[in-house]
Amino acid sequence: MIAKLSGRLDSSTAGHAVIDVGGVGYLVEASARTLDALGPVGGDVTIHTEMLVGEDFLRLLGFAKAEERDWFRLLTSVQGVGAKVALAILSALEIGDLQRALASSDSAMIARANGVGPKLAQRITHELKDKAGALGGIAGSGAHYAAATPGPLADAVTALTGLGFKPGEASSAVAAASEELGADASLDALVRVALKKTGK
Repeated sequence: MIAKLSGRLDSSTAGHAVIDVGGVGYLVEASARTLDALGPVGGDVTIHTEMLVGEDFLRLLGFAKAEERDWFRLLTSVQGVGAKVALAILSALEIGDLQRALASSDSAMIARANGVGPKLAQRITHELKDKAGALGGIAGSGAHYAAATPGPLADAVTALTGLGFKPGEASSAVAAASEELGADASLDALVRVALKKTGK
């Protein structure tokens, strides 16, 4: 299994790149964001990879960051989401935007990606809303959120999860409350407004 390639960027076109590693050119499919991150042709690159093996094909997918590869694996765990659709989503949305869309069940944002219809977008948000927390960010659990942003925001997320809210729901509500109240909001104010945002 090939997990990572380091070599020279031989060529880059829409949808894929060729990485020259010791004279062997590896054809790597990638999202538009990953291809942009590789830089100019001729430069040294390192790319994380995922190999797909089927009865009649062997494909190598590339990602600028291991985090992007993790999100690809998570997306393709949803029924109806193949490699092409997952790469389209990662091309259309930055990781942070994808995390926020899942945390707030914003299927319309995910439906912006090519090949993703409303029904599939809803299925993705429904199935990944809670799983996404394992990858950190604003959609993460209280522990992930606390590690990233210590202080009242993390404490508010912890308070809401203690009241029985799911991690993604708590993080989304606190983020919305923070936007409304500003960066200097107190813990009490954050929790109070976040509870209003959830309708409870």
